[in-house]
Amino acid sequence: MRRQDLSDRFVIEADRSVVGIAVRGEGGFRFFTSNPHFKPLEGRTFRRARALRRHVEELAALCRRTAAARLIQ
Repeated sequence: MRRQDLSDRFVIEADRSVVGIAVRGEGGFRFFTSNPHFKPLEGRTFRRARALRRHVEELAALCRRTAAARLIQ
């Protein structure tokens, strides 16, 4: 395996849990997940890994707020 191959794919975490993987491809990093909370991002390509992580973090925050709101009701 070439050293560069290691950075072509990596896990994406949110709230200390693995929520998917990113795979480098044409145009950036494509996101794959089996977690239903992150399905809105499934298959999307992000130009930079940082942008992918930001979207995952935003979606995780939304999931936390939604869960907290359910507890309050």
